[in-house]
Amino acid sequence: MGRETKETEENRKTRHKMVVVGPHVSIITLNVNGLNSPIKRHRVAGWIKEQDPTICCLQETHLSPKDKHRLRVKGWRTILQANNEQKKAGVAILISDKVDFKAKQIKKDKEGQYIMIKGTLHQEDITLINIYAPNTEAPKFVKQLLTELKEDINNNTIILK
Repeated sequence: MGRETKETEENRKTRHKMVVVGPHVSIITLNVNGLNSPIKRHRVAGWIKEQDPTICCLQETHLSPKDKHRLRVKGWRTILQANNEQKKAGVAILISDKVDFKAKQIKKDKEGQYIMIKGTLHQEDITLINIYAPNTEAPKFVKQLLTELKEDINNNTIILK
């Protein structure tokens, strides 16, 4: 057995133990710089499966609203997106089928620069905000957005950029 295979098996055993011990949440985020290529979508899906997070946030998907069906990952049926008509920007939040998640409220913009999901994860309230800020004046954009969403932000809010 090769060294890489042995390390992968040990990682799987450790991860499995963590899930059994108690509910934990892992969140990963990735700027994918476009998902219009089938090869890239396949690679990203493989990477997500390998990382096996509870929640995965993607930025810069470059998918239009009519292309949202292209983002599929086996084991992640809950995929919420904000996309732009011009195939630029775009954000997505994928939630693993392994967890008990229920969405209660979704807010997103037509430019595909943010999506906010309020819901419950393992019967606990959670708010996720996934932001893709424009290259110019990013701090100003984020500050303005968070000011607009201040009524929705609380101690259970996780902001990803």
